[in-house]
Amino acid sequence: MANFDVLILGAGIVGCACAREFAQAGLRVGLVEPGSIAGEATSAAMGHVVVLDDSPAQLTLTAYARSLWAELNPQLPANVDAAFPGTLWIVTDEQEFNALRAKQAAYTQSGVATEILDSAALAASEPHLRSGLAGALFVPHDGVLAPAAAAHFFFDQAMQAGAVLLSGHAAVRASAGSVQLDDGSQHSAAHIVIATGAEMRLVPWIPLQRRKGQLVLTVPAPGLLHRQIVELGYLRSAHQLTGESIAFNVQPRNSGEILIGSSRQSGTLDPAIDQPLLQRMVEYAYSFMPVLAGLATSRAWTGFRAATPDKIPYLGPTEDSSILLAMGFEGLGITTAPAAARLLLDHIFNLPSAIDPTPYLPTRIANLITTTQETP
Repeated sequence: MANFDVLILGAGIVGCACAREFAQAGLRVGLVEPGSIAGEATSAAMGHVVVLDDSPAQLTLTAYARSLWAELNPQLPANVDAAFPGTLWIVTDEQEFNALRAKQAAYTQSGVATEILDSAALAASEPHLRSGLAGALFVPHDGVLAPAAAAHFFFDQAMQAGAVLLSGHAAVRASAGSVQLDDGSQHSAAHIVIATGAEMRLVPWIPLQRRKGQLVLTVPAPGLLHRQIVELGYLRSAHQLTGESIAFNVQPRNSGEILIGSSRQSGTLDPAIDQPLLQRMVEYAYSFMPVLAGLATSRAWTGFRAATPDKIPYLGPTEDSSILLAMGFEGLGITTAPAAARLLLDHIFNLPSAIDPTPYLPTRIANLITTTQETP
């Protein structure tokens, strides 16, 4: 039996960020991963670092996380492909344009810089968007990066700080400071962090929903797109918990490639590309940015993510005080990974956090279960 201060289950970007944070703080860290580093949800992610305002808790967490990514940026190696060109939240008509001002007010109250662009300013900023859009809210300092490469950066730094990788075997049980792997071995730790992404077998009692997304990457087209662009209705679409949904979301990469999203599906475990839904998604993107239709596709893929009923991740201790959760990020695991790691470290050392950790605590699960059961 190996003894650790912290055992982290799952080596996606959240698990690796936790391993780095904990090991650099001097803790004895074990990282359990049966497959490859960043091989599941992280490798399928879009890779945005973005402030979102679906709820006050989400806005606070994502703004904090983005500030941590800004601190990390000088350390990130070239293969992380990090860039921080900002996000344009675009709207199609005057009614939506009025909604932008409410969005801007929420950002301003949280200290997030923004700028309203009218139709002409938007066209000048991104000339390949279709004509006639009403305007946009520009959020500078949002970014994009390569998710798997970022996870490997965290992993490498964790290993350099003394973390130990326990590879090739999955955890089958975790409770009371002990983890059993599928080879029968037992490992103990004062704290066990479950960060297994869309793999939920260790926590069947937690309300989570596995959701499938599809993405398309184009061939390089340098200069075609300058900022991440998202339609204002993205949050409504992305957080619809049943059925299928699509939304317009495109990202520029330093290579000139353009990442096109996004789609959401519930109620399926099939990892194969859903061609009709993929076609709907790209044609919807073409309706906003017609020039994309002339670009060849270099890759298309799917991935699964776990969503909570209230769209806020679970971060912190459970009733079993040795078990900490870092789950339920849905599409925000990349953005919030460094903040999740910092909040859990603050808990372990009983330190004050930069933001109030209360909204993210798993202690709200009982209320979420009741709410879910009461929802028709």
